[in-house]
Amino acid sequence: MFRTIKNSIPNTITCLNLISGAIACVMAFHYNETIAGLSGYEWAFICIGAAAIFDFCDGASARLLHAYSDLGKELDSLADLVSFGLAPALLMFNTIAIANNDPLSPWAFMSLFIPAMGALRLAKFNIDTRQTTSFIGLPIPANAIFWIGLTSWLNVANFYPGNWLMAIAIIAVSLMMVCNLGMFSLKFKNFSIKENALRFIIIIAAIVLTICLPGLSGLMWTILLYVLLSAFAPRK
Repeated sequence: MFRTIKNSIPNTITCLNLISGAIACVMAFHYNETIAGLSGYEWAFICIGAAAIFDFCDGASARLLHAYSDLGKELDSLADLVSFGLAPALLMFNTIAIANNDPLSPWAFMSLFIPAMGALRLAKFNIDTRQTTSFIGLPIPANAIFWIGLTSWLNVANFYPGNWLMAIAIIAVSLMMVCNLGMFSLKFKNFSIKENALRFIIIIAAIVLTICLPGLSGLMWTILLYVLLSAFAPRK
């Protein structure tokens, strides 16, 4: 029984990831409603952030408990698709729909390109043995972080760039998930400054940009910096 419980811990944490993402999807449709002092889209941010924490913890617990399984691998991808693909897509869906004053604006449906490419990215990742220590294409959690940053900026600035620019942004960022750009992993194997210089740059940039820029818009620029550094730096 102890072995069964031990092996179930990572999958349980993964399910918490999925549930957090599902709640974020619900909150996205209560976009401007105030719930316990926060708007619906802000609650969606929190739920996606919680999903990211659970996503980190399920892998860490699997390594700590030596509880790897094919089931866990597949479950992890399904949870990530909901939390980091569908949830941010629904945030953008409602951002565009509200900007157009149309809950079923045809432009809003463009956001569904995000989970479509996210699903393709995860499927490729699961069968690609080259992505054990680095990535090919933008990781889907980074995709979610970008859209949180952009959504926050648009709301804090009370600004909408127009449907065509939003469509271009959605297509461009979504395609980054399935492109062949090599990207370094943000996971630390040790705390060597030389070996982890790029990782430290990203962490420091995220902190500075988040403090200095309004809302959570710094997260958007952090992901763009991550892509830029990956394009011009070797993967490690």
